Amino acid sequence: MADRPTTHSSAVPAPPARPRLLVVEDDAGVAGGIVRGLRAAGFDVELATNGVDGAKKGLEGGYAAIVLDLMLPEQTGFAVLEQLQGRTSAPILVLTAKNELADRLRSFGLGAADFIAKPFWMEELVARVRTRLRINSEAPKRVIRWANVALDLDSRLVTVDDEDAGLTRNEFDLLAHLVERQGRAISRVQLAEHALTPFEQRDARTVDSHIARIRKKLGTAGGARVVTVWGIGYRFEPDKGDPASTPTGEDK
Repeated sequence: MADRPTTHSSAVPAPPARPRLLVVEDDAGVAGGIVRGLRAAGFDVELATNGVDGAKKGLEGGYAAIVLDLMLPEQTGFAVLEQLQGRTSAPILVLTAKNELADRLRSFGLGAADFIAKPFWMEELVARVRTRLRINSEAPKRVIRWANVALDLDSRLVTVDDEDAGLTRNEFDLLAHLVERQGRAISRVQLAEHALTPFEQRDARTVDSHIARIRKKLGTAGGARVVTVWGIGYRFEPDKGDPASTPTGEDK
């Protein structure tokens, strides 16, 4: 009996993931052109048509970059920048008809990575997005370590013994706010204003509940560094003898 021919199957490598962008633009014609142009350039694009939805989507994370108009319904692009400031590692490119110097300076002051005036060339927008993504990918990672915990500010990931600690967005923002200001007592009011989103209840009890969950997820060694300052709030207190407890940049 003749042997059956042997077939060799080779695994086909998956195509590289397309960078995911968020576009916040209320003008249907302009938004359609931007979305089509960015998709044709190889990006996955999600659209928000007002400031509230734009801020919510931006806070959900997962975007490589955000393209943001300033003149939006429900809330302005400036308000969106304020809400996203310090809560996303995605570069924000402001794309707007507001072209005064004051608008540019205010945008940059609120954390915008770039400012493009309308009318604009689609090719220039694509080039600027790609440039920002390249700058982000080449920048050293900001990782803070203590005990058996590593907090990656750019990936927005906290690991305990190299395992994902499973922090929620709010828990990450609270912990990062404390760790970046290590040794300083931060009041519950400050934590609520700067680390919690405007779309939820902001009060001392909410902060306390989040801190309790953070400590539990970090474990005994890691959670012990989040210290209660009675009558005020909380402080992140690294072990003075731990050489890895200070913020460091790590080349990827």
